[in-house]
Amino acid sequence: MGKREMICDCDVIHQDIVNNVRKKMLDEDILLSMADFYKALSDSTRIKIIDVLREGELCVCDISALLNMTKSSVSHQLKNLREMNLIKCRRQGKEIYYSLADEHVLQVFDISKIHVMEQKNEEEC
Repeated sequence: MGKREMICDCDVIHQDIVNNVRKKMLDEDILLSMADFYKALSDSTRIKIIDVLREGELCVCDISALLNMTKSSVSHQLKNLREMNLIKCRRQGKEIYYSLADEHVLQVFDISKIHVMEQKNEEEC
């Protein structure tokens, strides 16, 4: 026999718990912004860009060389990341250098990496 599916058969609403949790729920706008944040990270190219920017500030040419992509493709993804406030840029003469927006972007990246690597290690057993 397979695993039993866990389904709640009751119709009882624990109003005190519901009221308590409702008070602590985040505002809808914040939740939508959080969803957009994860949507921005859902593209493998953007994750690769964040990975290389963990090492520090880079220009489009450097990122293109590292990822073996055209400058145009990289620029398009950099624009998306910048619009989502995941990266920032600064101009120096004709060059524009990109870096992670703040420590939080690195923390989310690192936590995701740890989680994925733990799953891979468990699969190997």
